[in-house]
Amino acid sequence: MKDWWQVTFPKGRQSLTITDAHGYPVQIAYGEIGSGRSIVLLHGMGSWSYNWRHIIQPLSKYFRVICFDAKGYGFSEKPLSRREQNGHQVIELERIIQSLSDEPVTIVAESLGGLVALASAQENPQLIARLVVVNVPIFAEQLPHWGMSLLAQTPLEVVQTIDSLRLANLLAPFVREVIAIERRKVLFDPSVLTQEDVYWITYPYIEFTGTLTKVAEEVQIAVREIENFKANKPNLLSKIQSKLDSIDCPTLVLWGEQDSWFPASHGKKLHQRLPNSRLQILPNCCHDASTGASKVLSTAILKFLQDTDFC
Repeated sequence: MKDWWQVTFPKGRQSLTITDAHGYPVQIAYGEIGSGRSIVLLHGMGSWSYNWRHIIQPLSKYFRVICFDAKGYGFSEKPLSRREQNGHQVIELERIIQSLSDEPVTIVAESLGGLVALASAQENPQLIARLVVVNVPIFAEQLPHWGMSLLAQTPLEVVQTIDSLRLANLLAPFVREVIAIERRKVLFDPSVLTQEDVYWITYPYIEFTGTLTKVAEEVQIAVREIENFKANKPNLLSKIQSKLDSIDCPTLVLWGEQDSWFPASHGKKLHQRLPNSRLQILPNCCHDASTGASKVLSTAILKFLQDTDFC
């Protein structure tokens, strides 16, 4: 199997060192292609840069496209000696953008990445010129998937033990099959997911110790957020919701019409709360829009950037 990074980016996989939210240096894996103004692609929970495989090339014809794996995901470092704090992704995204671009960027973000992008637009508006968010859990009231619920209920020490024993590697065929089944459930046309896709989607879980632990940690943070939200206790979700009207950069809200995780009504509600936004509902599209509706997605993004003079 050819190295996806080498095939996709002229310089292959590159590495960037930032200071994380705890103040420690951490290695971030990224790739870039194209020239012009910068678009930063931000993946969702449990994913990595590979999720953007179908829209990188179309966007790179007109822009400099930067793909990175968030800390704990994909090929980026997975520090296991310290627990993450809520909102760490916002701090780390700020430092990644500052390191890779001298001017405001467009962020294209999917699922949990979209939530991080919205918070970043509130906290660091000077870094973001345009914003595209896809199927965002901004109004989520529960975890959308049984696998997440299972990770949420499993003590991190147990998950870390499973990780350290490299059970995912030992059970690689089974892991690939289970993840393939679940990923096809969030696609309108399950047949678009190839065996090569399954290989790369599961690669970090099978090959890198710490991936499962860091994902479990993020899931457990999400659970606490939702519980605090329902109990009217301080939480990041409420904070982001309460400040949506402060985001004044041009924003495109894209939503899968058949998204069973977060319904399209959430997209309409988000659009109503964002003063400078437009909404596009994607037909024949479930939660995984970057895989299942990539052509419509890239066309919509390019039109939005053209209409808003990001060139």
